[in-house]
Amino acid sequence: MPKMKSNNASKKRFRANKNGVIKRGCQNAGHKMTNKTSKRKMRLRNGEQVSKADAPKIKTALGV
Repeated sequence: MPKMKSNNASKKRFRANKNGVIKRGCQNAGHKMTNKTSKRKMRLRNGEQVSKADAPKIKTALGV
């Protein structure tokens, strides 16, 4: 039986902690940064956790 392939697109977007929690980047942090306040940009730098409903799908895509 062959191994499952992991999804390369999801490898670039998500990463798993050692606890198994999956992190993702914040939205609205791509462009038009001149219109955003420095406080808002500072918050966008940090990642967020994936919701519990979406986590199992992403784990299978990552091969975790």
